[in-house]
Amino acid sequence: MAGRVGDPSRAPVAFGRRAVPQLFEQLQRPAAGGRLPALNSLCDLMHNPELLYQAATGGFLEQLKVLFQDENPAVRTKTCELLHTLTTHYIGRQALLSSSLLPPLCQLLDDPSSSCRKNVHRVLNHLSLLPAGAQALLTLVPHLMLKLREEEEEEVQVLLLSTLTSCSTLDALPALASDAVSLLGHKLGHRSPNIRREAAAALMALSVCDDGKRQVCEEAVLPVLVGLLKDEDVEVQANAAGVIMYTAITTAGKQQCLNLDVIPVLLHLVSKKEDDEEEMDEERRRRMKALVLYSLRALTALAEAPDGRRLLLEQLPLLVVRSEAAEEDQDIKRAAQTAVGVISWTP
Repeated sequence: MAGRVGDPSRAPVAFGRRAVPQLFEQLQRPAAGGRLPALNSLCDLMHNPELLYQAATGGFLEQLKVLFQDENPAVRTKTCELLHTLTTHYIGRQALLSSSLLPPLCQLLDDPSSSCRKNVHRVLNHLSLLPAGAQALLTLVPHLMLKLREEEEEEVQVLLLSTLTSCSTLDALPALASDAVSLLGHKLGHRSPNIRREAAAALMALSVCDDGKRQVCEEAVLPVLVGLLKDEDVEVQANAAGVIMYTAITTAGKQQCLNLDVIPVLLHLVSKKEDDEEEMDEERRRRMKALVLYSLRALTALAEAPDGRRLLLEQLPLLVVRSEAAEEDQDIKRAAQTAVGVISWTP
């Protein structure tokens, strides 16, 4: 592999497996030609899986630490871009977690360069996809909550919310202790469907535990979530239904949901059929399934309350249809059968 002749933004690249070590060596000698061209060339090489594997496993990553403190913001930004490319692959995530780079990398969350901060969030989001990565980031959750209050750019907010969801799925307590429910409740009303979607997903992760359910009720988030059941984005609807499903397990949650008259809305979602269901792509089919499942489980929880059961007994035939249809998805069929059993139960 040869370097690009005459391109001053790229460093010359050695042939084959010598390329990665040569460029990392150059990063340690900024006076010999500048770090930025070497970083640009390294980022180009990381699109080759073999060279990416070499960079991740060859003991080179520790050499990037000094670049986090480079005076040139473009160098810091490009260094984080390099790590972002590496962590798009499992081996790169493992390598970063095994290194000593994570603490100094997290300090760049407060970097003056918005581009640098964005790349840091991209890296952290990739790391959070691994349980070990989410575990490593748990102590950072309070700081991430502060950044969520400050950041205005949509992509960064989406990345932050997604990272918080992964961390809270592992352990919700750090976020709950940082006033997450109240903050996420405000994000539910954002004009961007991407932010609404991720905020509702984060709330769903938080509402799994008892303290999360309690805070969802106390922070008056349920009225907003019920409104989101009519959102134009299916995944926003599904995530909102998921929070309602978990919260309705509690007595306070049941009562609030019944006061908000959520049962007709959930029944509408359960009975809704897409005109082009057979032509639906796999991703939309997955989202629709989640929406129906969460709605059925929420109805099952609400049926445990006398008022909820009375209302649902009137609509029992609708649920029976979903529980008996031969062509019905098996998970949905089982959830509908459970709902019918709870609604029709007599002492």
